[in-house]
Amino acid sequence: MAKGQPFSVRLETATERLVEAEARRTRRSKSAVVESFTEEAARARRFPGVAFRGDDVNRRAWVIGSGLDVWEIAHMAEDFGSPEALAKDSHLSPAQIRLALAYRDAYPDEIQRFIEENRQPLDELQMLHPFVEVART
Repeated sequence: MAKGQPFSVRLETATERLVEAEARRTRRSKSAVVESFTEEAARARRFPGVAFRGDDVNRRAWVIGSGLDVWEIAHMAEDFGSPEALAKDSHLSPAQIRLALAYRDAYPDEIQRFIEENRQPLDELQMLHPFVEVART
C-alpha cells in the first residue's frame, strides 16, 4: 500500500510511553505502532460498533455485542443466503448484520482472507495441526 507524505507529531508524554512500550513488545518501530493505532481508531470511528481483537499480527474486526468477528457474520450471511434470513435464525440483530456487511464491503480483501482461511480443507488443517482430533458425526 502506498504511503503518504511524512509529517511530525508530538505526543503527550504518557502516550509516547505507551507507544514506546508497544513498539518494544511487538518489535516494531514507533511509526508502525502509531500507524496501526491510527488505522484501527479511524476504522472504529467510521464503523461505530466495530472494535478489534487478536494478536498483533492477526488483528480482527468484530461486532461489539455479538461475540463474532466481522468475517464470521459475513460468512454466515453468505451461508444463510440473505441478511434477513440470518437475522431471523440467529441472535444477531439486523443492525449488527448491516454493520458487518458494510465493513466487509469497505475492506473486502481483509474479510475474504479470513473466510478463505476458515474454508481450508480438513486434510490441510490436520496436516497443519496434527494434534487436533476432529469429531465426525
